[in-house]
Amino acid sequence: MPNDLATLETQRSKLLEEFLGLRDLRPGSITAVTRRCGKPSCHCAKHNDLDMIRSFASLAACPVRRLRRAFRIPRRCARRSKRWTSFTASRSSAKNWSHSTKRSVDSVRSSSNEVAGPSRKKTAAAIHQEVAREVNQLLCRVFAQRHKDGRTDLEAVESALRAALHQAGAAALSELLQFAAPAADQRQLPCRCGHHAQYQEIRSKPVQTIVGPARLSRPYFLCSRCHVGQFPVDVKLDIENTEFSPGVRRMQALVGLQVPFDHGRTQMQILAGLEVTTESVERTAEAIGDDIVQREKKEIQKALQLDLPVITGEPIPILYVQMDGTGVPVVKKDTAGRQGKTEGLPAHTREAKSGCVFTQTTWDREGYAIRDPDCTTYTGAIETAVEFGKRIYREAWKRGWSRAKKKVVIGDGAEWIWNLVAEHFPDAIQIVDLYHARQHLWEVAHQLYPHEEVKRKAWMKVHQKRLLDKGKIEKLVGVPRSIDTANPQMAENICTEADYFETNAERMRYPKFRRQHLFVGSGVIEAGCKTVMGSQLKQSGMFWTVRGANAILALRCSHLNGRFEDYWEGRRAA
Repeated sequence: MPNDLATLETQRSKLLEEFLGLRDLRPGSITAVTRRCGKPSCHCAKHNDLDMIRSFASLAACPVRRLRRAFRIPRRCARRSKRWTSFTASRSSAKNWSHSTKRSVDSVRSSSNEVAGPSRKKTAAAIHQEVAREVNQLLCRVFAQRHKDGRTDLEAVESALRAALHQAGAAALSELLQFAAPAADQRQLPCRCGHHAQYQEIRSKPVQTIVGPARLSRPYFLCSRCHVGQFPVDVKLDIENTEFSPGVRRMQALVGLQVPFDHGRTQMQILAGLEVTTESVERTAEAIGDDIVQREKKEIQKALQLDLPVITGEPIPILYVQMDGTGVPVVKKDTAGRQGKTEGLPAHTREAKSGCVFTQTTWDREGYAIRDPDCTTYTGAIETAVEFGKRIYREAWKRGWSRAKKKVVIGDGAEWIWNLVAEHFPDAIQIVDLYHARQHLWEVAHQLYPHEEVKRKAWMKVHQKRLLDKGKIEKLVGVPRSIDTANPQMAENICTEADYFETNAERMRYPKFRRQHLFVGSGVIEAGCKTVMGSQLKQSGMFWTVRGANAILALRCSHLNGRFEDYWEGRRAA
């Protein structure tokens, strides 16, 4: 095989002309299946019989659906036979052209590596010439084809241009990622064990970049005492212990936080032309999410030590904090020993606690509160109430809790929520979500009239509008307590609901809250649970580890809060 650059370029040009002379091929696949009926007298049982039936299935892509067509060759369908011949020829030409291109790039690289010092400029010039030659040849063939038949397949042209530029870019990156051996006075590095790691050799590894696969060569250091190796260049380039560049990992994180991991792999293939595996998308997204979790823990620890950042700015008229919880399906090992909702059955979910912080500056003509646009930030994790309390306190402080003129916390009445409020937000106005309170009142109505819908609705109409909505909770508590029943289970349920209203009486003064133009519902966090958790963590067939779920939650919250780019800036600055 010839190795000189001129011969290789001539060969590539011929192959490209061959390829462009073929028929217009659309994305799809053709597979062959030899049909064997089992009869000894049939043509399909005879070797090399011209009438042997070989069925070919063609999958053609179209915008709406994929069309499957079957045809037979060689004798009975001459037209399809030509298409099959065109397909096999194009596949062979494309393979040979790709191989020839690789040899050309290797030739340029090897010739440039033979020189050192000032000759590195020649290497850059060779790369520039390779990119220009690649694009120019492709454009010449495109214009020649358009002049020949008067049409241009724009999709095919732009796809070919992207592939050519990616290949040239990967070659350029490979040149930039060739690091020389360190100087004589820089051949040792401090090791964590207290000794020094000595320079050993130049080692290389593949790196998947946003323009395709590249090759990195860099110095390797090894400590003779603890036998731990170091690659300082990997740390500087942010590719330590990974074969994906920062740009590719950012893409994987973005698709991993928005869609199922396999869908993310498909998106990267279609939109960026990158071939990655489903597992790599999952591992990368969870690794980045876990890194965000660790950074958040450090910030929480600072908050506990009262080392909080000084938040300056204009006073905030009204600042809200809302909290809620929802179940996330997890693997069996993370539910071991936990009781499920049904007595006697194990748990299949773990409660993910979530919170949001938002502001309000105005209200409508009827006096109802209006949330400020694009002001909501989220946080959440599968953790204990104590740990979550520290998390939501840190988020509220970052949003300006100390500058808020009026502070409001809204929840559904769960005991853990109000325990956290007493510990972290004692000076806040506390409101039980009106719609949860109505659900509890409906539960009383169901106990009283389980099979009489008309009476149930009539009872609700009176007690909801006249008592609950008007904040007359003391009178409302007296209603269930005055009910006399011989059914012990009903009596217990009604008593539980009465205790609920009595405990949260001061948090249900809804007319008072409305006069202050405050929200009285927790719809923001209810929707947030669906946005942050449900759309990604609770799809059909999903089961998470607690660590994986928390990593994706941190990643999604960072993205929804507009802090994803800040995270990457912090990585670059570190």
